[in-house]
Amino acid sequence: MSFPFPTRQRLPPSSTDDQNQQERDGPVATKSGHGGVVLDKDGKPCRTCTSSAEWKAMMGTFGGGNKTKATASTSTSTSTTTSTLTNDTTPDDCPADVEQLGRSTWTLLHTMAAQYPPKAPPTTQSVMKQFISTFSQLYPCWVCADDFRSWMVQPGNEPKVGGRDELGNWMCLAHNVVNVKLGKKEFDCSLWKQRWKDGWDDGRCD
Repeated sequence: MSFPFPTRQRLPPSSTDDQNQQERDGPVATKSGHGGVVLDKDGKPCRTCTSSAEWKAMMGTFGGGNKTKATASTSTSTSTTTSTLTNDTTPDDCPADVEQLGRSTWTLLHTMAAQYPPKAPPTTQSVMKQFISTFSQLYPCWVCADDFRSWMVQPGNEPKVGGRDELGNWMCLAHNVVNVKLGKKEFDCSLWKQRWKDGWDDGRCD
């Protein structure tokens, strides 16, 4: 939802990208400036719309596949963390890039669908519709948010909020739109409940 959101064009990687960074989980619609860096509406680089690889390339943190050390310190009341960056590793305590944001958002949305009432009363349906509408306007990656709203207004794509199965399948469909645009395999939506609610039948989640 990268929600990434449901529609994102696949961008050509910069010279500093490796193959593992070419598959995006979060949405990006346009690129501008350096490589695949996306600009915000004010013309400045949008960090939450850009992959960490492209961001680092723009900032000169690394290049040419060579490992370059940098430090990121976060002070709290109990600790200070210093991390070492490489060209394929970003510390967990850094701002989310478009990919991390997308993965986290899909986890939230699918889990919300999994915990939705089997048959939602009208008030709950209204709240969920309002949430999806508000979410699509406030999602931190603005190009993703615009793209998601454009997708939802197309016939047949409006949120389905009658109950758990309906919402879960709609969310899976939205996610598959992203997968198709990224050239990734579509998820079998008949398995969405195992993936996000009950756990796999083979017991690996128990």
